[in-house]
Amino acid sequence: MSIPASFRRVLEAGDPNFTEGLNPELVIVYGDSRRKYLECYTVQAIEEVDEKIEALPRGSVERKMLQRLFNTQSHATSVDETGRLVLPAKLRDKIGLTSEALFTGAGDTFQIWEPSTYESEELAATEEWLGELPDDVDPLIFLDQQPGG
Repeated sequence: MSIPASFRRVLEAGDPNFTEGLNPELVIVYGDSRRKYLECYTVQAIEEVDEKIEALPRGSVERKMLQRLFNTQSHATSVDETGRLVLPAKLRDKIGLTSEALFTGAGDTFQIWEPSTYESEELAATEEWLGELPDDVDPLIFLDQQPGG
């Protein structure tokens, strides 16, 4: 599948080994059975996650589970020369991807969804959240509640 150019630029910027002429690397986290999408991390982003996991107490259940979810249930790969990403059948099957994919960006990660799953899961959850807000509330107001906002 072809990765949108804007996402390829994020992968390039987040790969400390990337130079012009090379293919950017990334890590695809597929996670447990509840995860209905593939999350693609830049090299720097997954290193940040790994550092946070390593900071947890050795032997803790949280550390073991997060290592399993982010290290064991992931796939390291790179973008090919044509800007495409080859997904193994195991990953395509996990999210029910048969033809077209939907990409959603989230900073230094992006997600790959089967389009109808995204619509029924994510868009439905967003609509539900919006439906709980008073009609006169603009969701942008929540940006002002961030630290330093």
